[in-house]
Parts: sequence; structure tokens; C-alpha cells
Amino acid sequence: MGHCGTITIKEEVAVKKYICIGVFIMSSMSHALQLTSPAFGNNDSIPAKYTCDGENISPELNWSGAPENTKSFALIVDDPDAPAKVWVHWIVCNIPSDIMQLKENVPTSAFIAGSTDFHNTQYGGPCPPSGSHRYQFTLYALDSMLQVEQGVNKEALLAAMQGHILAQAVLLGRYQRTKK
Repeated sequence: MGHCGTITIKEEVAVKKYICIGVFIMSSMSHALQLTSPAFGNNDSIPAKYTCDGENISPELNWSGAPENTKSFALIVDDPDAPAKVWVHWIVCNIPSDIMQLKENVPTSAFIAGSTDFHNTQYGGPCPPSGSHRYQFTLYALDSMLQVEQGVNKEALLAAMQGHILAQAVLLGRYQRTKK
């Protein structure tokens, strides 16, 4: 007879540890923070309506799966394909945890709006100088409301979020201007 059913205490503890890790990973995956938009899918083209070629208004954004102890959300929209640097298009933070949507063309006066590379605190839609660019809509679930002021820049916001990020989700949109 073989020893198929016999394991040492040490092996049993290791097996239980891996089972617990697996269950945690699976439960985390089912409740992962997700960011979506009815205006465009992940890695799809952003409609011209939300760009400098259209109405230049913010698209509707929806999210789900925030960790239980989330106290606020922060959103950063940027263009990593901009020629000189990562171009910041929109910053909104201290969105209360009971809000799971930013409606199209949402006024951000109820939240902290950060400074963009357009030198204002308003949404600035995609407007690539050439070619197709990617636009990252990154949502952060945070364990607190942040102690930041209106007009906070991206670097200061990221510094304030250090140690407070519970989860993040990215919605990637693309845009290429058409010649008129």
C-alpha cells in the first residue's frame, strides 16, 4: 500500500495556506474594482463628442467592486502618448464612496478638481496633435478623504494617495483626429 492519504502536519499547514490564498485571490477577483463607460469600451475609440473635435464634455463613467472600507475615489485621466510628457486631461478626487457614477458632462464643483495640463480644473477631452493616442481613465478607491486643495496637480495628488490606495481600475480609450 502507498502513502497517498498520509501527510505530515507541516504539509497540511502548507496545503491549508495555499487553499486560503487561492480563496482570497478568487474572492478578490470577483470583487475587483471595475471602471466602465457606456460611451466606449475598454481599448475602444472614444467618440468625437468627448474630444476637442466635438462637444469636449466628459463621458459617463460607472464603477463597481470597490473594497468595503472605501471612503472616497479619485480619478485621473491622462495621455501617455503625448509628445513631451504624460498629458493630464482631468483630475477629480474626494468623490464620496456612495457615488458609483460620474454622469456625462458632470459638474465637478461638489468634488476637488485638480489642475490639468490645459491650465484649468475642467475636463479637457482628447486632442492629439498627430496619430492615435491612448487615454487612461484611472480610478482609485481610497481609505480616506484626501487633505488636498482645489487645483491640486497630479504629482501632489499621487503623493497624497500614498498608503491610502485600496484598489484601482483603468479604462483605456483611444482617439485619432480625422482631417476636416
